Amino acid sequence: MIEDINKDAVVRMRKSIEALNHEFHKIRTGRAHTSLLDHISVSYYGAKMLLNQVASVAVSDARTLSITPWEKGMIPVVEKAILESDLGLTPNTAGGVIRIPLPALSEERRHELIRVVKHEAEQAKIAIRNIRRDANSALKSLLKEKEITEDDEKRAEDEIQKLTDKHTTEVDNLLAAKEKEMMEV
Repeated sequence: MIEDINKDAVVRMRKSIEALNHEFHKIRTGRAHTSLLDHISVSYYGAKMLLNQVASVAVSDARTLSITPWEKGMIPVVEKAILESDLGLTPNTAGGVIRIPLPALSEERRHELIRVVKHEAEQAKIAIRNIRRDANSALKSLLKEKEITEDDEKRAEDEIQKLTDKHTTEVDNLLAAKEKEMMEV
């Protein structure tokens, strides 16, 4: 029972870290990387498809992404999807290739993005603390039903706190790395 609660807490905390990583990849740093476009979907014969399922996305140089749709007819659809996205990027088309230059970030924009990153990290910490709360309440209900002893409950709560601390530290480390990456020119 206690092991199940611990395993569930570990799995859910891991998922919180993964979600934070996914959010961090969406926030651009001025450097080109293909994951920047991972969440963009396009209309492909009436169905919504992710961009990387209808085109190849590559990094041309440090500040340019290139997209090569597998069908010529998809070029205007892909351009429109990029323009309508929340990224604020402007695609340029040359033949069958769409190039997306990433403008350098201003100091003000970097600080704005750091605020966003800090907010995302805080949300991840809140999620981890909520998982701790859920696990502790599950332990309390086991104690109430006399399925575990008070000593077992105390040990399990200590173990869950260690897990919480470990994952919170991981969030802090990810945040520090992302801040450092964003402040690089």
